[in-house]
Amino acid sequence: MGAVVSALAGASRERQSRKRKQFHSVELKVRMDCDGCELKVRNTLARMRGVESVEINRKQQKVTVQGFVEPQRVLRRALSTGKRAELWPYVPYTNPYVAPPVYDKRAPAGHVRRVDALIAPAAGREEDLATIFSDDNLNGCSVM
Repeated sequence: MGAVVSALAGASRERQSRKRKQFHSVELKVRMDCDGCELKVRNTLARMRGVESVEINRKQQKVTVQGFVEPQRVLRRALSTGKRAELWPYVPYTNPYVAPPVYDKRAPAGHVRRVDALIAPAAGREEDLATIFSDDNLNGCSVM
């Protein structure tokens, strides 16, 4: 009898030791044309285990699912509705813009340090501009 009780106690510990899925906010791009499409996608995704909320922005064709779910499973479930779906496209920014230090924090109000302006280099095509309307140029403009 003691072995049965200890086996049952061990089984309950195993269930507790399973990792819980992380909370994710999954954004999808899903093609939806009408209220019926929106309702179908919303109901399908809301029935998934672990989903806390489903927000749909039909103007942007964007679906946001929040909950303890895996992004790939949400994508597969959205595809099962028969709609075209993909993860929301994010543009990676490899080099964030860093402004040159123009304003000095310790300077008096309104004071701007002298910074040399960046001048774009000349394109070097001034010679071509003179020959555009020339009669000697075979590829030139013949309107004039």
